[in-house]
Amino acid sequence: MFRKRREKTGSETLLVEQDASLSVSVDVEELPLEEILVASQWKLMWWKFKKHKLAVFSGILLIILYVVGAFCEFLSPYDPNEYRTRYAFAPPQLVRFAGEEGFSFRPFVYGYKSSINRETLRREYTIDKDQVYPIKFFVRGEPYKFWGIWETDIHFIGTEEGVLFLLGTDRMGRDVLSRILYGARISLSVGLFGVFLSLILGIIIGGLSGYFGGTIDMIVQRLIEFLRCIPTIPLWMALSAALPAQWPPLRVYFGVTIILSLIGWTGLARVVRSKFLSLREEEFVLAARLAGAGRMRIIVRHMVPSFLSHIIASITLAIPNMILGETSLSFLGVGLRPPVISWGVLLKEAQNVRTIALTPWLLVPGVFVIVAVLAFNFLGDGLRDAADPYVR
Repeated sequence: MFRKRREKTGSETLLVEQDASLSVSVDVEELPLEEILVASQWKLMWWKFKKHKLAVFSGILLIILYVVGAFCEFLSPYDPNEYRTRYAFAPPQLVRFAGEEGFSFRPFVYGYKSSINRETLRREYTIDKDQVYPIKFFVRGEPYKFWGIWETDIHFIGTEEGVLFLLGTDRMGRDVLSRILYGARISLSVGLFGVFLSLILGIIIGGLSGYFGGTIDMIVQRLIEFLRCIPTIPLWMALSAALPAQWPPLRVYFGVTIILSLIGWTGLARVVRSKFLSLREEEFVLAARLAGAGRMRIIVRHMVPSFLSHIIASITLAIPNMILGETSLSFLGVGLRPPVISWGVLLKEAQNVRTIALTPWLLVPGVFVIVAVLAFNFLGDGLRDAADPYVR
């Protein structure tokens, strides 16, 4: 029989549940006692998660990144594969509100003047203030197929005349901003698909190891230890190099995803195993056995849902490793390859000192990788803290 009471600790109120063997608490805001007593575990988790401001901000940022990846055709000013050799290595254009003619509420950019340096034989760009290109929204531009289904030519941002290179261009004159937006779809989806496959493998293998124990547990744990002691990058390179070079880009994409999943399930399997070892002797599991429930039903319907919040937190922390894995493989040239566009493929353009010295804007995809990985880590920290709302 549980006894519940309210305790005051400074400015916060603690709801305490007690019995002979349990004394736990959950930090909540000043809420009516009736609402707290009937709140579900998911609601208590949400209350605690909201207090982690950095995790909430990271979650919003990740939603924005995935929306950008989903609507990259519409949001991109140009086709990411269109060559403009006249504007090779063009620097980013600065968005302005004030110019020679005074202040303007409509943002604009100045055009370029290009010339060849006779000493270095490099193309150099200077601002041409006589070319003023207003930036407009929902402008008509190059036609494209939205999600490969609907054909349209409306872009979210652009100019009706001239060019708009907010993040500059690469060696072929391709718009870096458009390529980054298209790369977000591939790089972020690799993390989702990879973690989904790792989730299935981790729950099945880790669940069998923790539930049955004995010889099965020993074999699974030795396999996990063997996989984890192998250096990650050389193993990824060896498995990726096994993919046939003549495969189309889409097949390579799924091949890399499967490879990342085959390696990334070990951490989640250990989490599931430790939970199963502690849960298999619990009263609700014994009651399910006495009721005649099969082993798979006990695992799927009773044991896994009891620590689903911990699985969600583990998945959130595993996605950054998948993103970094794809980026590393593509950067080294053994993962995704052009014409597929991912952040790792874009960073392959920045493999030399010349890029850092002369065209540093080609390193911007690395900034997006860092932001996405940090956001996932902060979100995972918040979910991990909220996963058990009864911790004092």
